[in-house]
Amino acid sequence: MQTTRPVLSTLCTLSGMFILAATDNLVVIVTEISSLWVFQTLRAIVAIGLIFAMAFLGLVSLKAHRPRYVILRNFFNAFALLIYFGCLAFLPIGVVAAGFLTAPIFVQILSVLFRGQTIGIFRAVAVVLGFAGALMVVWPEDGGLTWLSLTPILAGLFYAISAIGTRVWCEGEGTMVMTFSYIAILGAFGAIGLGLLTVFPVDAPAGAAGWVHRGYVTPDGATWAVIAAQAVGSIAGVLLLTRGYQLGEASYVSINEYSMIVFASLFAWLMWGQTLGVIALIGIALIILSGIIIALRSS
Repeated sequence: MQTTRPVLSTLCTLSGMFILAATDNLVVIVTEISSLWVFQTLRAIVAIGLIFAMAFLGLVSLKAHRPRYVILRNFFNAFALLIYFGCLAFLPIGVVAAGFLTAPIFVQILSVLFRGQTIGIFRAVAVVLGFAGALMVVWPEDGGLTWLSLTPILAGLFYAISAIGTRVWCEGEGTMVMTFSYIAILGAFGAIGLGLLTVFPVDAPAGAAGWVHRGYVTPDGATWAVIAAQAVGSIAGVLLLTRGYQLGEASYVSINEYSMIVFASLFAWLMWGQTLGVIALIGIALIILSGIIIALRSS
C-alpha cells in the first residue's frame, strides 16, 4: 500500500492554490488595456517554452499514452479556463472561483446521467446545497440574475467534464503532458479568437468591458510581466497540486482545493478592494460544505 503523508500533501495543495490565486488576481491589471485572446496566446507561448526547456533538460516527459483522449480531455479543461479568465473582467474573482469550483457538483450529476452511477442521500443533498450556494454567489446584489452572471458556473460544468475525462480517458498519463496539452489548447483558442477579431473586428468598449471584444493589442511592459507571472505560476501551481494528490488521499486533497476561493477573495480584497456581500459569502460557505460532503462520501 502506498504511504500517504497528509501534512505534506496539505502543504503542497494549499501552496498550489495560493500561487494560482495570486497570479489569477494579476489578470485584473491587463483586462483594461489588453485582450483575452492576446493574453491566452502569449501566455501559452511562454508556458510551452518553459515546458519544452524542462523536457529538453530531462526533468519532465511529454509522452502521451493515448494522445486523442489527452487532447479531448484538455479541450474541455481549456474551454473551462477560457471562460474563467474571460469572467475576471466583469465579476469579482471570488465569485468566479466559487462558480468554477461547482465542478464536483456537476461531476455527481453527469456521473448519474451518463455513467449509470447512483448517489446516496448525502451526496444528493450536497448537490442541492451546492447549486443553491452557486446561485447565491453569482446573483447580482443590484438586480436580477442574468446569463452573464451564470458564466462562472458554466466554467464549472466544462471543468467537471474534464475531471471525469481524467478518470475515464487519461488513467496513467503524466502530469506534465496533461498540463502541456491544456496550455497548448488554451493558446490555440486564443490564437483563433485573435485571428477572427483581426479579420472581423468589432467595436470594443473602453476599459475592462472590452477584454473579450478586443483583437490584437500590442503588449506593454505590464502585460508582459503578468503573462510571465501567469505562465510560471500556472505551471508551479499545477505541479504542487499534483504532488499533493500523490502524497494524500484524493478525497481529502480535493477539499483543500476550496482554499482557492478564500485565497482568491483575500488577494482581491488586498490588491483591488473587491469585497463580497453577506449573501455571496453564505453561498461560498454552502459550495465548500457541498464539496466536503461529496469528497468524504466518495472516499
